[in-house]
Amino acid sequence: MDLLLLADPSEKLVKQYVGRGECYIAQINEETVGVYVLLPTRPDTVELVNIAVAEHYHGQGIGKTLVRDAIQKAKQYGYKIIEVGTGNSSIGQLALYQKCGFRITGVDRDFFKIHYDEEIVENGIVCVDMIRLAQQL
Repeated sequence: MDLLLLADPSEKLVKQYVGRGECYIAQINEETVGVYVLLPTRPDTVELVNIAVAEHYHGQGIGKTLVRDAIQKAKQYGYKIIEVGTGNSSIGQLALYQKCGFRITGVDRDFFKIHYDEEIVENGIVCVDMIRLAQQL
């Protein structure tokens, strides 16, 4: 749960989607260093709803490996589209997803204002909107 909360500070929301999706973990020497959750959303579509890497492992390519693994799993399960959403302030994540082949498909305006009780600030930017990205598989 600690890793999942790095990517999404709402324990309530995390518990909701973890219960409906499949959670995958990455380990190094029996230490959990990364996690992601795939959640079926529509026929032929799955969403990568949470991806996190332990802070002391940032910058080592684990996030990219997890995203690529999620894409492979989605293909193996027969999905045609994989989607992901991230905050407007999540500059590193936006770059990562695009490097992994995702393209921006839309913006959920005020998503974080509506669904989160506390203000989220990343990179000196208030997180307000959800940037939606997708990839054809």
